[in-house]
Amino acid sequence: MPDVPAGLDWIRAAPEGATGPGPWIEVAYGEDDAVYLRETNDPDTVVTTTRRKWDAFTRGVRAGEFDHFAEP
Repeated sequence: MPDVPAGLDWIRAAPEGATGPGPWIEVAYGEDDAVYLRETNDPDTVVTTTRRKWDAFTRGVRAGEFDHFAEP
């Protein structure tokens, strides 16, 4: 597991107006181009990627490149 800096500002990726504990994905942007991802129901498990890869992923999501993973 990566070393996760203290004091990150975690942003919850939940639908607008969503309530309850989730689980939701949370994203935090760190120094040196690091992006951290975790789930609210397991906050001690953190995945790290780069800002470039994260931006490519989110653009792909918006373009529908991952729709085949979603149930109809």
